[in-house]
Amino acid sequence: LLNGAELPDRVRDRARTVFERLAAVEGAIHGIDPADVELHEVGALDSIIDVVGVCAALESLNIDQIYCSSIGLGSGIVNTAHGQLPHPAPATMALLTDAGAPMHGLETTLETTTPTGAALMTTLAESFGAMPGGTSSAVGYGAGTADPPDRANIVQVVITVGDN
Repeated sequence: LLNGAELPDRVRDRARTVFERLAAVEGAIHGIDPADVELHEVGALDSIIDVVGVCAALESLNIDQIYCSSIGLGSGIVNTAHGQLPHPAPATMALLTDAGAPMHGLETTLETTTPTGAALMTTLAESFGAMPGGTSSAVGYGAGTADPPDRANIVQVVITVGDN
């Protein structure tokens, strides 16, 4: 799908790199070659849209450097094509661990970080930690469909200019 899509080269390259990283992790977990991994869970159209959408947004906004904060993780069980798995899902934990991404637990049973989200962050982020210095030039928010009673289910993106 990526090869046949009319996308700018950097969007296609970034998206392909995200999916290649995810395939490598899934291949290691299942003990198979990454080329043989069926990304049935993340190959769904919504995940392709998520990955390409993020990469297209970065391109549209001319974003070259990406930094991520500590990643919040819930606990409990997630239903997958493989049956019930603990969450964070094994692919999520492998991606975060391989990248050395800082994480923190949240008091929720929601799956707050999916393998697709972890693949995006660990592939595209230059580093993890505190927000870099600079002046905020734009802020954006995205909301999930879950509505936990104790906190907002949003992601925040801040674009800064200056001392990055």
